[in-house]
Amino acid sequence: MDEVELTDAELDETGPERTCIVTRAKGSPDQMIRFVASPDGVVTPDLKRRLPGRGVWVTATAKAVAEAVKKGAFARGLRAKATASPALAEEVDALLERDALQYLSLVNKAGLVVTGFAKVEKLVAGGSEIAGMVHAVDAGDDGVRKMGQVLSRRYGEAAATVPRAILFASGQMDLALGRANVIHAALKTGPAAEAFFSRARRLSLYRGASDPGLAMNGEDKQGVGSQSDPAVNDVANGLSPGIRSE
Repeated sequence: MDEVELTDAELDETGPERTCIVTRAKGSPDQMIRFVASPDGVVTPDLKRRLPGRGVWVTATAKAVAEAVKKGAFARGLRAKATASPALAEEVDALLERDALQYLSLVNKAGLVVTGFAKVEKLVAGGSEIAGMVHAVDAGDDGVRKMGQVLSRRYGEAAATVPRAILFASGQMDLALGRANVIHAALKTGPAAEAFFSRARRLSLYRGASDPGLAMNGEDKQGVGSQSDPAVNDVANGLSPGIRSE
């Protein structure tokens, strides 16, 4: 199957579904990444789906993009000479990460970000509704666990439905928010916050989350949960990287 070209119907870019050039699985455009060939024949990711010309689609995971490069699927799908960078999967990751961080910055400009453990705890305990939390990947395990307990006290069992993104280093969060030493942040509800979590989920899925909408960085935060803290048991159980709510 690796050497079989997709049919015109499979390469069709109209309608509600697209076909992955690696697996030939069908899915919505939101579950895939579009690629085109630049004028000089370089395979280029088209995250916003706006670039002209024939496009091909790959399931939105780093593994699938790497497989497309390895198997030469781009040239076959584009039906033209096309050169894909050996590091294309990493380059797409960087683009998705930058996009998510840009939206985190927009959430901050909208006045919807509260940082610092004490301020976040006060916000949540005071009854304010939040869109979710963001923890630095270099946050201490104890701090993440305590943030989970804050959510549990406020929301009870529903705390497990609150998205908690653990995707960025504290230095990246500092730059995005224009503040120093950001480890924990709560995002108040609003369109900008929802847009950020949408992009964080996409990045999380790309990095290997088992659920495209709900994932948390279990690799870096294992051993944090407890029987009495359902909001962070997913971390302790080593579930998927990214953002998680259940």
